[in-house]
Amino acid sequence: MSEVGGVSDGDGSTRTANIFDVARLAGVSHQTVSRVINDLPNVRPATRARVEQAIAQLRYSPSPAARALVTRRTRTIGLVTPGVSDYGPTSIAMHFNFAAHAGRYNVETVSALEGDQAGVRAVIEGLLRQRVDAIVLVVVDEDVLEVVRGLDLSVPVVASASSARRSPLIVSIDQYRGARSAVRHLAELGHTRILHVAGPLRASDALERVRGWRDELAAHQLEVTDPRVGDWSAASGYEIGKTLDIEPGSAIFAANDHMAIGLLSALRERGLSIPADVSVVGFDDVPEAGYLYPPLTTVRQDFASLGVLMMQKVLIAVEEPDVKTEDTPIPTHLVVRQSTSAPAP
Repeated sequence: MSEVGGVSDGDGSTRTANIFDVARLAGVSHQTVSRVINDLPNVRPATRARVEQAIAQLRYSPSPAARALVTRRTRTIGLVTPGVSDYGPTSIAMHFNFAAHAGRYNVETVSALEGDQAGVRAVIEGLLRQRVDAIVLVVVDEDVLEVVRGLDLSVPVVASASSARRSPLIVSIDQYRGARSAVRHLAELGHTRILHVAGPLRASDALERVRGWRDELAAHQLEVTDPRVGDWSAASGYEIGKTLDIEPGSAIFAANDHMAIGLLSALRERGLSIPADVSVVGFDDVPEAGYLYPPLTTVRQDFASLGVLMMQKVLIAVEEPDVKTEDTPIPTHLVVRQSTSAPAP
């Protein structure tokens, strides 16, 4: 595996060994390697010997950056965002940056493709090499959380996600109750058939919105049909809208505003009037929502408050790690516009 002072990359080239190479060779976490390097307690003698042997074998020379992983703070936070330009993740990242800078922290932002577990792991390892004090994840795909849960990290991790499991530290907007408010609005208008166009079912937000839709339908004793699944894009909403079975009394709850925009276009092409023939509700309240034809009823998410809450969690985890915090989701707000009305008699 090793050559003089380096590690083979498998293509004939070598590079300088790093703390993660030592951890892999010794069969421990990089946090344990850091503790050995800095002569900290609570490392078993056999484990310490294995790490020291790996250091010698790889001729690893700890850099100041490696030492800083456990000896000092840099007031830098690593922010991992999904490799998409969707409104929600982009807004969360923007407002977290605002909150971090207000707290006099720098932010190193990197993107990782959803579903690329090796890529997510590499991105996080790269941030650790830059001596970040904490890592913040803007999560779209639940698989990203599973990758992080499988890592033994030396810094706190805070994630924006709708996850029932509270590790890593989770902050969220209440997707479930937001979905219920949208469906309740349609049911109270008198709609008896409320369809759902869901987001990708790998996404925790999409799953929570499906759950809220189902439970609110059950509360009103309305029929639950299978949701149609899109990919958050207006194009997917448009394609679904071309084939949706619209009956008298129908309404549609779309899992985000962009899919709702596609739905509105497809329904109009079919000669349907909104909301006279079918009501439509979105989710997010994108800036364009109030200027569509008709203006879109939607569920507003408070991304600014989410950014502040994420930063508060980071500060507590870094500066006061013994303090326990509550995990109360941020509430949503239903914005009623002209895309919904009582069904025609």
